[in-house]
Amino acid sequence: MIKTSSMGDVIHTLPALTDALRAMPGLRFDWVVEEAFAEIPAWHPAVARVIPVALRRWRRDLWHTLRTAPWRELKASLREQHYTAAVDAQGLLKSAWIGLLQPAPRMGYDCRSAREPLSALLYQQRFAVPGKQHAVERVRQLLAQALRYPLPATPPDYGIDTRRLPADAAVGRNLVFLHATTRPDKHWPEPLWHELCDLALGAGYAVRLPWADALARERAERIADGRAGVEVLPRMGLTEVAGVLNQATAAVAVDTGLGHLAAALGVPCVSLYGATDPGLIGALGRRQVHLSSAPGAPPFDGITAQRVWGVLQGQLLAGIG
Repeated sequence: MIKTSSMGDVIHTLPALTDALRAMPGLRFDWVVEEAFAEIPAWHPAVARVIPVALRRWRRDLWHTLRTAPWRELKASLREQHYTAAVDAQGLLKSAWIGLLQPAPRMGYDCRSAREPLSALLYQQRFAVPGKQHAVERVRQLLAQALRYPLPATPPDYGIDTRRLPADAAVGRNLVFLHATTRPDKHWPEPLWHELCDLALGAGYAVRLPWADALARERAERIADGRAGVEVLPRMGLTEVAGVLNQATAAVAVDTGLGHLAAALGVPCVSLYGATDPGLIGALGRRQVHLSSAPGAPPFDGITAQRVWGVLQGQLLAGIG
């Protein structure tokens, strides 16, 4: 399996592996993935080996990379096993190029289905997968065609083995607020996070704020702003964050990969979309609610803290989580 990034895209691939494993018990995948997300495939029982790559780093000096040890090591890793197939679920030239490094039949989207149509020229078998559907369903359809098993009609099952996640020390009523994302126009305004924290604390919940870099840590500290009951978590790896989410009562997320992780774990989550349309890429799973601005409206227009809390409270009062 070749699906290198981003975090959400990697998580979107997991249900296809669940389908394949149920259709073909004993099937195992080696998965090529960006080093930053290499923890995620290891949570799925169908994955035998994770092969990390650093394309984001390597492309800064690609010609140097091609002449040095990391590239030779990647090629050696891809030739250690005799693979039945190499499925590129990314549909990009860079992912199709990785498939060329091993001798198994290369499979992927056809030119009308791939994100970069030229990538289809590098596959030996190509499959049509309609684009106007959620990314999770597209990967499920691709893998079912490539490996020739009937596509299940069941809802997507991410198949994460939660026994592989660490137990979190927190107990009781706690909410995780996933406040950090990659683009400024995806950030929900900090005063609204303050208000949401106060609503949660007033209802007897503790609030936990993860972060992954210095800017996100500073934002978490501003959101906490000395409020007792709002905890800025220490820096954690993805597996540790997954452990925190797995034991949370519920979550609130902006458009971020961790929102997809909450959905994959079945954690009740309200996701806030300002500059993006959740239709084809939103967090997909049980107990997920999306709030987005009206078409043409400014980002997060009408997405107030009171509205978010009302939706989240409705889930909690219904006994979800």
